[in-house]
Amino acid sequence: MSRRLKVVPSEFRPQLPAELIVREPLDAEAVPMDVVFVGGGPAGLAGAIELARLITQDTESGGTLGETQIAVLEKASGLGEHSLSGAVVNPRAFQELFPEMQIADFPFRAPVTGERVYFMMGGGRAQRIPAPPTMQNHGNYIASLSEIVRWLGEKAEGMGINIFTGFPVASLVMEEDKVIGVRTTPTGVMRDGSHGSGYTPPTDISARVTVLSEGTRGSLAQAWMQDAGIKGDNPQIFALGVKEIWETKKPLDAIIHTLGWPLPNDAFGGSFMYPLEPNLVAVGIVVGMDYRQTTLDVHQLLQKLKTSPLFREYLEGGEMVEWGAKTIPEGGYYALPKKRYGNGVIIAGDAAGFVEVASLKGVHYAMQSGIFAARAIFDALKNDDVCDNTMARYDALVNSSYITSDLKERRNMRLAFQKGGLYMGGIKASLMTLTKGAFPGGQIHSESDAEAPKDVTAEEPFVPDGKLTFSKLDSNFKSGNATRDTIPSHLVVGSDIPPEAAEMYVHMCPAGVYEVVDGKLVINQANCIDCKATDVIGPRWTPREGESGPKYRLM
Repeated sequence: MSRRLKVVPSEFRPQLPAELIVREPLDAEAVPMDVVFVGGGPAGLAGAIELARLITQDTESGGTLGETQIAVLEKASGLGEHSLSGAVVNPRAFQELFPEMQIADFPFRAPVTGERVYFMMGGGRAQRIPAPPTMQNHGNYIASLSEIVRWLGEKAEGMGINIFTGFPVASLVMEEDKVIGVRTTPTGVMRDGSHGSGYTPPTDISARVTVLSEGTRGSLAQAWMQDAGIKGDNPQIFALGVKEIWETKKPLDAIIHTLGWPLPNDAFGGSFMYPLEPNLVAVGIVVGMDYRQTTLDVHQLLQKLKTSPLFREYLEGGEMVEWGAKTIPEGGYYALPKKRYGNGVIIAGDAAGFVEVASLKGVHYAMQSGIFAARAIFDALKNDDVCDNTMARYDALVNSSYITSDLKERRNMRLAFQKGGLYMGGIKASLMTLTKGAFPGGQIHSESDAEAPKDVTAEEPFVPDGKLTFSKLDSNFKSGNATRDTIPSHLVVGSDIPPEAAEMYVHMCPAGVYEVVDGKLVINQANCIDCKATDVIGPRWTPREGESGPKYRLM
């Protein structure tokens, strides 16, 4: 067999599994709910809280809506355990959701009091540069998304919302074009398909409205949009972020962002270091998944970054206490689905692509979209009509809000780097910033990450020292991942994977899920931390047994 010079991931990527949508009656013993939020992140919890508040206000004012059951289904064993972000947070959505509270009441670590941006050169040399306007964070707050989610969960439970952790959703249940509920994944299935001693069958949950707040690369949202024929003007594109939490000897007094090295010039991305406390820092790197080399390895890039004097100064002698990874939707305005609602269904948060990559922000957009979903659902319930037309208020609210206006202002900025590389992309992005998106006029068309050809390249040697730099397996241990070894694979692999594509999967995955042994692809499914990178350019990710994956505390 001749050796390939390039790999196009889409050639080996299977289709979405058909079982993500089932059209059949719900089980006779289905758990009855009125509204179900699939995903207990910032979008789902903010939406559930806003909806519960509106219902309470309606009841207190003599409304006739009556008791309404709201459920949040979260696949992790506890809220926040699968939540990871930078995170420097704009407090705007918090202030709207909790107008009675002060900033000091919110689950933020500290205000941003200083920030520095560096351009990194070969060898890790750092040149400080002025912070681009989109990356200036005065008035924003350093936070842990895991802590934010746990805090929102406590508020939701206090309002009587049903929080079900350890309940991934395997399928949307539909009746013609209407979503009528969901079906969870079974537990206790063994690798050979048999039922173990702890087997629990799937549970059907009926719902008048289902909100898909699954987070990045939501499989149900993908399936529903495909079924309904809904797309954006551009395909959604993604970045992969790998992050570590360090206890340090030297305090950090400002947030740091970098551009350039160790990324190749044709890859989009950057790195960050944020102080959660003076001696507790978050350090990470984010790389667009339209990168052009089969052996580019985001986890290894982070390890290399830490050897630079700028980062080593703070980290050396400290201890890495937590590690994780996730994908981020980066397509922006032109990749938003043309329609984010349907008959009995709404898509919110990262699942809809509400991330503004130029300013590195997504948490407040996710929460705001959840708030808008709640308002549209409340009106639909009051009118006893959750059909397509009445749910349209959701898109109207989103489209007239700062979510859409922010994304529109920076509509082509990320795409300039896909076409122009670091230097030309940077020049174009500067002009786009100055003109508030008017330059270059019109839409820059993009390709999906799976369509971006990758040059077959040699692997660079990487030997971690176990103190400053770490292997994927050692890092995975720091995620708290305790998935049972006998779990069946939730990763759907294409047929006839050539060695070059298999090697691409090995480097693409930050968690050590994929190996090549004797020229064959081997899958270690228990290593998966649900970052969803595989679903972007490799085997498909599908919902698996509840309580699998990481157990983040500080991410």
